[in-house]
Amino acid sequence: MIRTLVAALLLLLVGSAAAAEELPEWIQNLKVSGHVFGDAYGVGSHHNPAIEGENGFWFRRAFLTFDSKISESTDLRLRFEANSPGDFSTSRNLDTFLKDLYVRFKGGRHELNAGLSPSVTWDLVEPHWGYRQVERTPLDLYKWGAARDIGVAAKGSLDERKRVRYNVMLANGEGTKSETDHGKKVMLEFSFHPTAAWTLEAYGDADNRPGQTDRTTWQVFAGYKGERGRVGLLYAGQKRETSPTTALHLSLASVYGAIKAGDRTTLLARVDRVFDPIPDGGTIDYIVMDPTAKATFALLGLDVALNKKISLIPNVEAVAYEAVGSNPEPGNDLIGRLTLFVQY
Repeated sequence: MIRTLVAALLLLLVGSAAAAEELPEWIQNLKVSGHVFGDAYGVGSHHNPAIEGENGFWFRRAFLTFDSKISESTDLRLRFEANSPGDFSTSRNLDTFLKDLYVRFKGGRHELNAGLSPSVTWDLVEPHWGYRQVERTPLDLYKWGAARDIGVAAKGSLDERKRVRYNVMLANGEGTKSETDHGKKVMLEFSFHPTAAWTLEAYGDADNRPGQTDRTTWQVFAGYKGERGRVGLLYAGQKRETSPTTALHLSLASVYGAIKAGDRTTLLARVDRVFDPIPDGGTIDYIVMDPTAKATFALLGLDVALNKKISLIPNVEAVAYEAVGSNPEPGNDLIGRLTLFVQY
């Protein structure tokens, strides 16, 4: 699909240039970019004996992005994603799907976008963490939300110095999929930036889902970013209705840091504490966690920048479990990876 699209764009470009002897304006305003990351991996130990000892190579994500500037205040984004199955058992070609398709309008300190676009949930935390190519942010990793949604969103600042900012979205609540019910999801975030180095965030959402399965999520975050590196701390909770009178109450905390160790090297580390069993643990791609136990997740890695576009990142992820109730305590997980990250 992506190859066909690129080929069609190139043919259109060549044909238009030949006819007009110059590139049309929309081609001149078109920016093509992307990035890809994948690993050589080995599972040293795992709570699931069928996964222990697994090893191989995979592409976890590949993106191809088209940005078109329509006017000084309007632009359009079209992005495709391809990924590998990460359950250690499925063998198939990379899945390709539409990741972004939205139009954005800018005016002063504010902007509005409509379509399939990034959701608010970790829109601030993910770039501050800065290592999506190694691992997802906590709410993303444990499946407390979706990276994209279809709807309308607005963001901007409430003061000229841009110290107080907001980000709000009204969406289907179905991620990249089409709507199938009458419910909607509302996401709201306020952030305070007292200096260029400090970021404080409060986030909340309400997801009206079919039947008695509504969810509400909240998160508080504090981050510091300086010349030598950055640190972040977050705490989050989620309520998942399971019937008219019962609900799951989940909570987690996370702390991370990334510190420059040299001109081209950065040391990164993160620890997540999940205070309740992870309902979707068995479906977490590329690691697969136990859904019956509390967990402490730890990550340690070293980012080695070969140049401005390519990095090699050896990293290790470990999960230690704590049994809940009468459930047996699962064995621990340990996965080593050599991650390749390429921007283009």
